[in-house]
Amino acid sequence: MRRVPGYWHADPTRSSVWAVVSALGIPQRLDSALETLGSIAQLLGEVIRSFRYQRPSWAEFVRQLYFVGVKSQSVVITTGAATGMVLCAQTYFQFHKVRLDTATGAVVSVGMASELGPVLAGLMLTARVGASMAAELGTMRVTEQIDALRTLATHPVDHLVVPRLLALTVAAPLLTGEAVLTGIIASYLVGVKLLGIEGAYYLAYVDRYTSFGDISIGLVKAVLFGATIALICCYKGLTCPDGAEGVGRATTEAVVAASITVLVSNFFLTLLLTRLMGWN
Repeated sequence: MRRVPGYWHADPTRSSVWAVVSALGIPQRLDSALETLGSIAQLLGEVIRSFRYQRPSWAEFVRQLYFVGVKSQSVVITTGAATGMVLCAQTYFQFHKVRLDTATGAVVSVGMASELGPVLAGLMLTARVGASMAAELGTMRVTEQIDALRTLATHPVDHLVVPRLLALTVAAPLLTGEAVLTGIIASYLVGVKLLGIEGAYYLAYVDRYTSFGDISIGLVKAVLFGATIALICCYKGLTCPDGAEGVGRATTEAVVAASITVLVSNFFLTLLLTRLMGWN
């Protein structure tokens, strides 16, 4: 077909590609994702305004702190210990080939303190606490309890979101510290008692190569992960569809979204925090 000068002619290849993209629903999904990010940012703004102009409900904060912190210790400690033992064994098996057995402790301590500790604690908190938050707030929305709070001149963000976010933000670094410490102790027992590593050298390598920066990176990550988990799960609960199916869907979406956010953001936080700590 001859092209007429001065007129625009559509590229058939480009049109077919756009048709496939539209058929897959990618523009709609992208639009939905951006809308969700905007809504979460708006919720964060309401939380910040609540901190400035409204005193948090300390009784609710203490109740949530007990639920988030004390009742999550068993699962977080178990996860930290199991991870430390596995990491110690696998590191030893590889280092033993090049006669670096005593350096196993350094790898375990640094890995647990800066990476595995906060990430695994965040994932466990997402599965246990985040799911509970989303389900609880979703049920309150479906049963119109949140509307009742507004009728009583109580903002849901002040009464429901802020105490939960504060509790998870405070509890996450404490639980991460427990997971890291438990993992290092468990790895020491496995390395020294089971694999035959010299205990004095094991502890010497841990002390030599584990810096304050590694511990600080892990704790800062834990604080950010805790706030992110609470924000995402509270948002999913407050915006869940009606009915029992809607609550279940919102809970599942909250756990998946929070878990993916923890895993993806961990990479960027590692690059950013190590650079800020003076690593070159």
